[in-house]
Amino acid sequence: MTPTLWLTGDENADRLLSSDPFALLVGMLLDQQVTMESAFAGPALIAERMAGLDVRKVARANPDEFVALCSQSPAVHRYPRSMAGRIQAVAQHLVDEYDADAAQVWRAPTSDGSEPDGREVLRRLKALPGFGDQKARIFLALLGKQYGTTPDGWREAAGAYGEEDARRSIADVVDQQSLDEVRATKKAAKAAAKAAKAAKG
Repeated sequence: MTPTLWLTGDENADRLLSSDPFALLVGMLLDQQVTMESAFAGPALIAERMAGLDVRKVARANPDEFVALCSQSPAVHRYPRSMAGRIQAVAQHLVDEYDADAAQVWRAPTSDGSEPDGREVLRRLKALPGFGDQKARIFLALLGKQYGTTPDGWREAAGAYGEEDARRSIADVVDQQSLDEVRATKKAAKAAAKAAKAAKG
């Protein structure tokens, strides 16, 4: 069953995220140095400008033309040039490793034919261009909490982001209230980190 996500507050953008695993991965990729909702609205902008969000089409697009597409107002990200390259790199990785099927990152069987567990899915996510440890753990938590993808040990692999009833990341956003709560948690964490740094200095 297709999940119904609320990550942006925009009906069209959320519908695409709910139905297209590649869109969800791209949204997660874009989720840095911009608001969470604008990051996850990015895939819908690309889909609108490309008449759909096709993994192979994105991978083989002319890089300069794809940068221009991502730079159109409203831009897909505050750093459209660098993010355009990362989006294409992820698309190419999916073409090369998963036959252009993004969902296979968390669904493809392991070499012995068994279902991937949380640690294996995390490993695959961290192998995606632009996905560091934190981003991979947040995405794994999003899959488990909202996407119906719950491999064995996913909460442990996701770390603190997998905790039930947490308000740490986009994985915990289900409506405007939870978005505001996550934003408040992030703001408090930044303030605490800044204070700790100042105390050391």
